Amino acid sequence: MARGPLSEVRILDLTHIWAGPLATRILADLGAQVLKVEAPMGRGPRTFPAITSLGGFIGDPGDEPYNASAVFVKLQRNKKSLALDLKTERGRDTFLQLVAVCDVVIENFSARALHRLSLDYPQLKKANRRIIHVAMPGFGLSGPYRDRVAFGPTVEPMSGLPFVMGYSENEPRATAMALPDPISAVNATTAVMTALRHRVNTGRGCQVELSLHESAVSYSGPWLLETQQQANLTRLGNRHPEMCPHGIYPCAGNDNWIAIACLDDVTWSSLVQLIRYGESAWDLQQRFAHQSEIDSAISAFTEKRSCTQALAELQESSIAAGPVYNTAQMCANPQSVARGFFVPLEKGIPMPGNPVKMQSTSSADWTPSPKLGMHNEEVLGEWLGYDEPTIASLYQAGVIVNKPPH
Repeated sequence: MARGPLSEVRILDLTHIWAGPLATRILADLGAQVLKVEAPMGRGPRTFPAITSLGGFIGDPGDEPYNASAVFVKLQRNKKSLALDLKTERGRDTFLQLVAVCDVVIENFSARALHRLSLDYPQLKKANRRIIHVAMPGFGLSGPYRDRVAFGPTVEPMSGLPFVMGYSENEPRATAMALPDPISAVNATTAVMTALRHRVNTGRGCQVELSLHESAVSYSGPWLLETQQQANLTRLGNRHPEMCPHGIYPCAGNDNWIAIACLDDVTWSSLVQLIRYGESAWDLQQRFAHQSEIDSAISAFTEKRSCTQALAELQESSIAAGPVYNTAQMCANPQSVARGFFVPLEKGIPMPGNPVKMQSTSSADWTPSPKLGMHNEEVLGEWLGYDEPTIASLYQAGVIVNKPPH
């Protein structure tokens, strides 16, 4: 496992999709012993149909496409894999034995899923009174929406964010990036650390409830207050209600863009000298009155320059600006390269690293995503003391697997 400040913490990871796996990946990067407890068919069938899985594959899928799913692999580094059927009595018993020797159980199932498996918090607490259970259902464990199926792109519109996004009054715009998921992931890492601290102080475990929906709503900006005060908000596209100019502008070449933000009157004065338009004395309201003309003048300036050249001139004049990167440019960004942020663990393909850096952590000892059931024998033998005949009987009964049953 990765070295780090959380090396003494054992986490049972039952999460799926994005929010939960990202949370446990962050914790694993920081040294936590994260055991991915996954269903025998959790990664899909042995042979994929002609249609490629969501997100495609990492490299050539070969004979084990279930181990090469890009959506899965990118979130599972530094973890161990135990492929265990929790719907069987022996699988459930084995899981509860693992609960007894672990610190945290984290899952983002629906509110009713663990209850149906008789593995909800009361059962976990019977196995280990110090266990911390982090539940991340779409809408929480209570309320009229608790049993609703939730997915990031459908939860996001309920957060209020798409209502204020868009380029006209007639078209709200969602990000299409399922922002509630990474927001919830970061909240979950904080929740785990807070619960561990609470246990140090009290000696008791607890249940932590984290709603995907409420995590997204917590990121609501000033528009939440403004609408409560009957403000007439309008959708501004890339413009800003308190800065002008503010937007994304075309540069020379094909589909090259740069983002520019004019923070204050001093910045505006510097910008006037570059674009040769407007009056340095214009205050914010005067700039709003000439917003379209200013945007046209900036575009005329940027279109004659490469993104690199425009960025250099703007930054030299202390004007906040940044290039709009596509994926390839983002991975090749000199700043990220210099800091070693992207880590080519998975068949040489760069994956985002961990933004949390400290002396006790390093990506030098990170390990790639494990294959399905790769650590069955290791975990059951070392963590629970199972002997070889017992492990073999679990394989024979289909309770544990190292490849999908079909």
